[in-house]
Amino acid sequence: NAIVGALVALSIIALVLSLVNIEDVTLPPTVKYGMVFDAGSSHTSLFVYEWDSDKENDTGVVSQTLSCEVQGQGISSYANDPPKAGDSLRECLDKALKVVPAAKQRDVPAYLGATAGMRLLREQNSSVADQVLAEVAKTMREYPVAFKGAQILTGEEEGAYGWITINYLLDSFTKYSPKAHTWVRPEAANILGALDLGGASTQISFMPRGSVINWNDASKFMLYGYNYNIYTHSYLCYGQNEMLKRLAKELIVSFSSTRIDHPCYPKDYNETISLSSFRTSPCTNQSDPRLIHGDRNVTLEGRGNASGCLAAVKKLFNFSACSQSQDCTFDGVSQPPVSGQFIAFSAFYYNFEFLNLTEGQSLATVRETIKHFCTRSWEDLSSSYPEENPERLPKYCANANYILTLLLDAYKFNKTSWNNIFFQMKAGRADIGWTLGYMLNLTNMIPAEAPVRMKGHVPSLWAAAVTFIILTLALGLAALLL
Repeated sequence: NAIVGALVALSIIALVLSLVNIEDVTLPPTVKYGMVFDAGSSHTSLFVYEWDSDKENDTGVVSQTLSCEVQGQGISSYANDPPKAGDSLRECLDKALKVVPAAKQRDVPAYLGATAGMRLLREQNSSVADQVLAEVAKTMREYPVAFKGAQILTGEEEGAYGWITINYLLDSFTKYSPKAHTWVRPEAANILGALDLGGASTQISFMPRGSVINWNDASKFMLYGYNYNIYTHSYLCYGQNEMLKRLAKELIVSFSSTRIDHPCYPKDYNETISLSSFRTSPCTNQSDPRLIHGDRNVTLEGRGNASGCLAAVKKLFNFSACSQSQDCTFDGVSQPPVSGQFIAFSAFYYNFEFLNLTEGQSLATVRETIKHFCTRSWEDLSSSYPEENPERLPKYCANANYILTLLLDAYKFNKTSWNNIFFQMKAGRADIGWTLGYMLNLTNMIPAEAPVRMKGHVPSLWAAAVTFIILTLALGLAALLL
């Protein structure tokens, strides 16, 4: 009995020790979500992102969970009926709530960033622009998310966030190392430049050789523990939609006639427009005395003239303002020489993809392809591309010549550096654009969630204690039988 009592006592002591000898156990990080509306000049998109709560050097490792195209045009098109701007977002907001767990929805930071379309509307009528943003904010506050604000981004912010997106998606900032089981900064990181072409503006962003301190258009970021200084500039009114309006206006005011030759439109294609349409945008200079007031209609008749189209497009740029300076693009804007590789996305990509020019052809091949396309008749094009939007199809010639002029004459890419431009719209499963970069930068402002810790037993001690107890009870039982 004394032996059995001693064994039972030892069992109790072992059990107590196993319960006392405990340590902190860190649970896996929880998932955070964020959503960003890209309210562009021609359309709006919603992107939902997610990242682990324990961030890498204060910057979340973000991935895209959802993209949703808002039906209709951009929110600036609702200037005459602002409540519709807010209502247009509801369908995508409903879809977003389906991918975010209900328990997390009220903690999801939600943003809306408006770009060049709203920048133009603000120039025209700032009070109306404020009303549109107020209606958007009103709608987003009705949803169970942490609404953080609807704002109009500057062109430089738009360009810089696009630059962040590209370098994040292509692993220039950080890359997962299976060997180290963590995220590391790649050695000799290849930082890429960004070329963005929207409907109302275009942006260029890159890290120039040497310092950018002397450049007015410099932005500084801290990402994954490192500082980055980049040059970025945005050109308002040089997006492709505004460019097409400006081109049409210049052709019309040059000839006082109701029928005007348009060198960029396909032969036998006609388009009738009203002079009043030029007074809806600051880009077409509503106060231009050459514009005849009223609603007189003018017909633009396509001529399919490739060289004439290129010459007409070049007249949209004020290259003489640079006075032969190599560090100047146009309109007197200073820019350091382009260096490194660039990703050209948005309308750069869509236009060149349509012309099958996204696979790294030589500059000579690109020019020849564009020239040939511009000479094709409307009957030829419409029968060859029956699925293409008939309003967009006749504009590819002007768009392509505009892209060539912008990249070669303005940004000063040449025959050699042309091969450093890559046209693409996706990297992996994520869209290239400014919203992911915006979300990545904002994660520096969203506090990292402290690792969840709970009390747990050391597995080895717990297993040893259980084994000892079982053996003790077995020995005690054997002693009683004997």
